[in-house]
This record gives sequence, C-alpha cells and structure tokens, in this order.
Amino acid sequence: MKLKLLAAALLALPMLAVAQDAKDAPKPAAKPAAKAPAKPGSKEPVATVNGVAVPQSRMEFMMEQQRGRGSPDNQQTRSMMREELINREVVTQEAQKSGLAKSAEVQAQMDIARQEILVGAYLRDWVKKHPVSDTEIQQEYERARAQTGDKEYRARHILVDNEDQAKALIADLNKGAKFDDLAKKNSKDAGSKERGGDLDWNVPTAFDKQFSDAMVKLDKGKYTAAPVQTRFGFHVIQLDDVRPVKFPGMEEVKPRIAQQIQQHKVDELVRGLRAKAKVE
Repeated sequence: MKLKLLAAALLALPMLAVAQDAKDAPKPAAKPAAKAPAKPGSKEPVATVNGVAVPQSRMEFMMEQQRGRGSPDNQQTRSMMREELINREVVTQEAQKSGLAKSAEVQAQMDIARQEILVGAYLRDWVKKHPVSDTEIQQEYERARAQTGDKEYRARHILVDNEDQAKALIADLNKGAKFDDLAKKNSKDAGSKERGGDLDWNVPTAFDKQFSDAMVKLDKGKYTAAPVQTRFGFHVIQLDDVRPVKFPGMEEVKPRIAQQIQQHKVDELVRGLRAKAKVE
C-alpha cells in the first residue's frame, strides 16, 4: 500500500470510530489544540513521536513536493503534512519493532531507493553546473533544419518479402491495377496497408536512405519501375505529392532542443563514468 493511501487510512479510522459512537457516547472533554507546525526555516522538530524527533527538513521536503503539485504553502497544507509525517513515523516505528527492517527483501528495496535518490541528486547537480548554452541550441536547430531539407513528400508503398513478389506487383501496376488495392492485399506493413500503403507526409530523412533516394527521384503520381530493397524487405513506392516543408521557428522548439541536448550530455557523462569504472 502506498504511504499516502496508508496515511489516509490511518487518519480516517479515528474519525470513523467517533462517528459510530457519537450517538450513544457522552461528549469527551475538549482536547488541547493541536500543535501548530513550526515556521519555515525553524530548527524545531515538526513533532516528537515516542521520543523520536521528526526533523523540520522532512517537512520542507514534503512542502517542496506539494508546491510542485500546485498546492499553496500555507498553514493548512503544513498542518496536513505534519499529520502525514507523524503517521509515517508511527508506522515506521512499528515496522522497526516487527523486524521488517532486517528482511532481505526490504533491505534490497531500501538500497535501491537510496541509490535512486543519490543518482537523481548527482545528475541534477551536474545538470545545474553544466547548463545548455544558447549557442548549442542554435547550432542544433540549424543542423536539424539542414538535415530536414526544404521539401516533404507524401508517398505510399507496398512492402513484400522478396524481389520476385515486388516485380510481380510492378507488372500488375503496369497492366492498370490500382496501387492502393494491391497494397491492401499484399503489403506486410500493418501500419499502412489498410490505408492503401499511404505513409502520410514525411521528410526524406524519416525513411531508410535507399527508400528516400528512390522516392525523391519520382514524379508525382509515378511509382518505382524496379523494387527498392531496405532492411525491411522489398518496396514498391509511389509518390503522391510534394510540398514545401513547414519548419517550426526557433522559439517554438527551443525548450525541446535544450532538453534533448541536456539528455545527450547526461548520456555522455554516464558513458564516460562507465568507461572509467572497473566492472568485473
């Protein structure tokens, strides 16, 4: 059970018990008001549970998570988080008493959780110290723009296993057969066959080089006179249309490019660390 659900269950049980007995039981003496949460930055514990202090740092971490989810940082939210932290401490102490902390399975889970936290903290710190520059983003934008080209193509194809099958299909087309009918009956590309082999609009780099090289040489409405082989099999390709490509503006894609560059840098970092490590 997730801790949040467990905490909700723990908080709900006393309320249910009071509701069930409210009709018959006399009203209990008023309890002192609950202790208000310590102010942000305070060194005072959030609470003390069976003599164990719940540190304020846990509260600040929980509040950071809540702010990230859009919750306000106010007295009400902090009171809720205080109750959550107390419930967690109560259950944690019981788990310790039961001996679960010594369980091999629990220890393995705790080791993995600790590792994930350390890895995340290290990578966040590294990323903060190695930000992506505007120059890097501009260079990647220009590279992608050049690679994309200035035209996009709408093509359809029929994919088969061998060259003889592809040649037979070309012969059928030469006799007047409809391309989309042949694609629906013969293509092994499940993603396009029901659309008559239609691949929608794409830039040439979206396809294998052999495919795109043959496609861009076609006139609109024409199909390849010979089968085109790629790693997927043999293709018969027809070009339906060509239009100028609409490449997005720099500001539109800047956040995505920055994220891609950052991920690439992190991948390189991990590969470098792995290369220096002694792995047996």
